[in-house]
Amino acid sequence: MPFGAHTGTNAACRLPPFATGALSARAGITRRLGLSIAAYAGLSLAMLAAASAQDAGERRGAPPGQFDFYVLALSWSPGFCELNQSPGRYDQCRSGSNLGFVVHGLWPQYTQGFPTTCSATATQPTRAAIATTAGLYPDEGLARYQWRKHGTCSGLSPTDYFAAVRRARDAVVVPPALTSMQSDATWTPLDLERAFVAANPGLRTDMMSVACRKGTLSEVRICFTKDLRGFQTCPQLDRRGCRGGSITLPQPQ
Repeated sequence: MPFGAHTGTNAACRLPPFATGALSARAGITRRLGLSIAAYAGLSLAMLAAASAQDAGERRGAPPGQFDFYVLALSWSPGFCELNQSPGRYDQCRSGSNLGFVVHGLWPQYTQGFPTTCSATATQPTRAAIATTAGLYPDEGLARYQWRKHGTCSGLSPTDYFAAVRRARDAVVVPPALTSMQSDATWTPLDLERAFVAANPGLRTDMMSVACRKGTLSEVRICFTKDLRGFQTCPQLDRRGCRGGSITLPQPQ
């Protein structure tokens, strides 16, 4: 996620010393509410990153449209499903889905840090706007979640933001070796970056990053200029990527 554990949990807050019974009841309500919100939102891919720590560079409620560049995060769906503790909850993880790279999000970025949830009262996507995301995100819930957290920072309407997501996705060619896998594969992060560079004129390894967890590919993140007319260097993102060693790419099923 942009420059750190982007969709992680918030820092814990210390509760006042309520009576044990009241605290227990309150905790139960909080847990149930949290589960309901997660189920309603259909966070899908974003749930994978929720276990990691919140990045100090996040600027919640920042002014919309005031950012430096975009990051297109492409999730390796088989990696997400393998790393997730409850893959059966997600349609993308069902046998026969045969998904490879899917859009996690298009994220406005600062040179240092990133904005999120820039307007709590922003226009919500219409059904027609959501329909335009078909084939991009693995489910509608993720599209809506990404709009709330990142799209509201773009300064665009929902329709225009999702059009920008498609424009960015269409600008990236997935290396042929990753579109016709017959078995699990092992790559070094640098070789994976080089494969994307070879398939995408103008892209360099300092304009992207490979994200992994437990030795498994989770995402490839590519930086774009704010106008989406070309790729952009992003040294802070590049520094946070996977480095030495090999990572596994589970085969799409």
